Amino acid sequence: MDFFNRTGKMALGSRLRLLTGMVTDDAAKIYELYDTDFSPKWFPVFFVLFEDGEKTITEIAEQIGHSQPSVTKIIKEMASAGLVQDNLKSKDKRRNVAGLTEKGKVLAEKMMSIQCADIDVAIDGIISEATHNLWDAIAEWEFLLEKKSMFKRVQEQKKLRESKDVQIVAYQSQYQSAFKSLNEEWISTYFEMEEADYKALDNPEDYILKNGGKIFVALYNDEPLGVCALIKMDDPNYDFEMAKMAVSPKAQGKNIGWLLGQAVIKSAKEMNASKIYLESNTILKPAINLYYKMGFEKIAGHHTPYKRCNIQMELKLHK
Repeated sequence: MDFFNRTGKMALGSRLRLLTGMVTDDAAKIYELYDTDFSPKWFPVFFVLFEDGEKTITEIAEQIGHSQPSVTKIIKEMASAGLVQDNLKSKDKRRNVAGLTEKGKVLAEKMMSIQCADIDVAIDGIISEATHNLWDAIAEWEFLLEKKSMFKRVQEQKKLRESKDVQIVAYQSQYQSAFKSLNEEWISTYFEMEEADYKALDNPEDYILKNGGKIFVALYNDEPLGVCALIKMDDPNYDFEMAKMAVSPKAQGKNIGWLLGQAVIKSAKEMNASKIYLESNTILKPAINLYYKMGFEKIAGHHTPYKRCNIQMELKLHK
């Protein structure tokens, strides 16, 4: 259709609904063709009861991927048509189940042996005429969307596109207030500011930069919305600590944490560092997941000045 050529893939759902409507309309006519008083929407529930016997509403819903209210409504409609008997006692008498009536069983035998056979041949005919096998394609799409939903895929694309507008720059004195306020914002949201925080945030030039460290600032539309520091450590086991990473809540979802982390790691490598150390807290799950994604691994036993620290990690850099 010209409409879908104009909308492009944005209207995938609408196009599938239109196709579903075409097939469903034909399905209703096909039941009439075989003198069968039956609604197409009943078929999944009807088929399960025919193949597997008595089932609970929950069992049917899980098997066909419908909600329980939807299955309950269909069961009631089929019960009114005399095809299903509801609220039967199961064999262990502890659960209510639904099952086909004798009328339902007779209809099922007729449908499966004659009507379904004709439909299978007709659909095979369409498949043979088509360039692409829709049946196999649907199965493949279902598998791929179960692995990663359409929402997740669009979310990732949005993040990738927006991250291209993020610029990572070296710290300048004009960013001191942003460095402090961004860190104070996230620390105060989850914890309390500590003495070591004030040392780094009140005077980053002396505490970090003059000691051989680096600070990176993420600009989005020229506004500083993320910061991260690479602090030189006086420790024989570690060259630097990655610390004071903070991203404004309004900038989350733009890949800023990842971009800052990559800038820090790249800088450490350029200074011939062998390992980077960091401290965090496990309630910050997105941050911990980000560190693992960067290649950090959990360690323990290192001295920390922070009360809030309950996880320590390190990244080994391969020269």
